[in-house]
Amino acid sequence: MNDACCTSCGSKDFESRKVEYLYSHQGKYLLVPDTPAEICQSCGTIYYDAKVLKEIERRFFAIQSHREEPEQYLRIPTMAFA
Repeated sequence: MNDACCTSCGSKDFESRKVEYLYSHQGKYLLVPDTPAEICQSCGTIYYDAKVLKEIERRFFAIQSHREEPEQYLRIPTMAFA
């Protein structure tokens, strides 16, 4: 992250990785595997480039408006914690 400090712990030690990102908007979701991120090696805080997040948002709305198709659909079981 080019001499940046972690906003959580102040560390300058980051690792570039690809992670799963879950975008949500009004009860609808898009799971994005292999999303590039920077991870603070001291506390684990995850940082995403603004361009990456904008592209995920664009794709989400393109899928919702049927202008693009997702690679696949997943079924996820849910259960209340009670």
